[in-house]
Amino acid sequence: MKEIVLDTETTGLDPDSGDRIVEIGAVELLGHVPTGNTYHKYINPEREVPKEAVDVHGLTEEFLRDKPIFGAIAQDFLAFIGDAKLVIHNAAFDMKFLNAELRWLGLPQIDEGRAIDTLEIARRRFPGSPASLDALCRRFGIDNSSRTLHGALLDSEILAETYLELIGGRQPDLLLAAKGGETPATEAGEQWRPGPRPAPLGSRVTPEEEKAHAELVARLGENSVWQRFS
Repeated sequence: MKEIVLDTETTGLDPDSGDRIVEIGAVELLGHVPTGNTYHKYINPEREVPKEAVDVHGLTEEFLRDKPIFGAIAQDFLAFIGDAKLVIHNAAFDMKFLNAELRWLGLPQIDEGRAIDTLEIARRRFPGSPASLDALCRRFGIDNSSRTLHGALLDSEILAETYLELIGGRQPDLLLAAKGGETPATEAGEQWRPGPRPAPLGSRVTPEEEKAHAELVARLGENSVWQRFS
């Protein structure tokens, strides 16, 4: 099962008021294990970036001026997410912006039913407790020390760890997964399977146990099942 953990940064809070996406970051999970495939783009919003927004994500109008517009990256973005479920913290916000950008281009909307909202999951699991991404990092012991400003790719990577904790803890495969998503024992994309031991394990039966077993078999008589295998 493929999932895409996704985050956006914007010029404000409402696309219907003219706000636009300025950054998209996404991380691919396969069977709840990061594959190493990521998507990251800065986007020219074709409008000013208010100081309040810059204070959140640090992306100024000058920095974004030579970046591609959303229309130039839309198809690559849609190809990356495919038909996967989208894991988003406060999904309604990001979905609202993504679908607005797609609508302005005349492209199909992303079905809101594809979104898995980690904010809602956190509120159900820990009612009454803070459910921001930073609060969840503190709860689960996830290092977010590099998150001095919001950044879409960094936030997606942190959210991927948080999501795996929210749904029941990091999978054992994460301890084995290499950066490219393969385990050390895989070759040419094959799944790891246990092989024969290079040498059989030695017997753990003590001499005393062997003697007691032999005495028991003798007492059972010559017609016992054990005698057939002696």
